[in-house]
Amino acid sequence: MTEPRPEGLVRTALGPLDPSLLGPTNYHEHLFQVSPLLPGDEIDDPVRSEREAASLVASGFSGLVDATPIGLGRRPADVAAIAHRTGLAVVQATGLHREAHYPDGHPLRRLGVEERAALFVRDIVDGAPERDEPGAAPATAPDGSPVRAGIVKTGIGYWAISPFERATLEAAASAHRETGAPIMVHLEFCTAAHEVLDLLAGLGVAERRVVLAHADRDPDPGLHVELMARGAWLGYDGMARPRTRSDDELLRLTERVVAAGGDRILLGGDVARATRYRAYGGMPGIAYLGERYLPRLAARIGRGAVSRFTTTGPRALLAF
Repeated sequence: MTEPRPEGLVRTALGPLDPSLLGPTNYHEHLFQVSPLLPGDEIDDPVRSEREAASLVASGFSGLVDATPIGLGRRPADVAAIAHRTGLAVVQATGLHREAHYPDGHPLRRLGVEERAALFVRDIVDGAPERDEPGAAPATAPDGSPVRAGIVKTGIGYWAISPFERATLEAAASAHRETGAPIMVHLEFCTAAHEVLDLLAGLGVAERRVVLAHADRDPDPGLHVELMARGAWLGYDGMARPRTRSDDELLRLTERVVAAGGDRILLGGDVARATRYRAYGGMPGIAYLGERYLPRLAARIGRGAVSRFTTTGPRALLAF
């Protein structure tokens, strides 16, 4: 691992955390999420979401990035309560997702770059609201402290960055320059990855402060090593999706990237559906990553590499 020792603190829902205390972390998950793109798959029940989070802890994880941004049903106060009761170090996201999640007429579509950036900075510096609604009260943790965001989530379309999405990336860069917060970018099948890094670099964001989510949806080890050589982190989160790609294909991709010297991988589940969470009556559940996938990965690349991807890497990205 070539990343220097993390400087700063990880901003969790329960307050700042020394990065050395952050254990194995699922870099991409959703404790709450409601989107018009996912009708009938709403993750919106604090009791069931807590039960699901507890299963992640039982599977060997002690950290999680809740990657639900503004306007998609995030519940920061409930996230903090779940973190308190389960012992998870949860990093709450701010930001805006790709345009398709916000239907025509949605009030967030009317916000300009400066207004978006102000929302992101508010969430990071002062704390997020209980709900993303006008007049909502500030979200508070069980000890009464504000629930501050620790990462800016953005997203783009398939080989496309719409004006809405570019405005969000520009706002994320502005928030990053002001606060130092890392940025997560949802990619559709890892398309436009270089273009996103070019855009953010031009706005003053170092590639090492960026994680490209869903990079494994394009299993191209050459592309991945190129992106890592620029300093970016790549999110591998496509396990348990055999309709798209088998776990074996993802394992082989990881082996090839590691053999080529790539070590800037972060691992997550992005299960993100009520029909896939056991606590909501679905399967395979958030614990699949730790219980089923990581043992197979460790057998292929060794426990040391798995530790870099689940612990050392998240510490480096999330500390600011």
